[in-house]
Amino acid sequence: MQHSMKGRHHGSCLCGRVRFEIEGDFDSFYLCYCTFCQKDTGSAHAANLFSQSARLHWIEGKAHVKTFQLPNTLHEKSFCIHCGSALPTRSTPEAPLVVPAGCLDSALDRRPNARIYVDDRAIWINPDLEGLPDFKAAPGH
Repeated sequence: MQHSMKGRHHGSCLCGRVRFEIEGDFDSFYLCYCTFCQKDTGSAHAANLFSQSARLHWIEGKAHVKTFQLPNTLHEKSFCIHCGSALPTRSTPEAPLVVPAGCLDSALDRRPNARIYVDDRAIWINPDLEGLPDFKAAPGH
């Protein structure tokens, strides 16, 4: 993982066809437990960074990026059409840039600001996961 200069972040999709750079700083970092984010991540929550002022530059593969807008909502997701990896999106020029934290290749030096939409949290997610075993790889490998 490469470290980033302040205000400059690099990222890519899983298959490597899409690469981008974010120029600017993030205003907030939320773990969102809403049902939309559960569905589009296939997980307990989305981990998204937000910025009003940062600029997104597609370095490679912009043609491989597709955006899905959930009708009648503000929920939007951009992703690589080959591997499905979540990628940055901005629904309108006035809207914040939304960057899935997991698509960054550069080191992120901040913790989430908050968990949001916690009342929608999946019933299998206990807010206190202490006591679960930790493994450096998949169990048995």
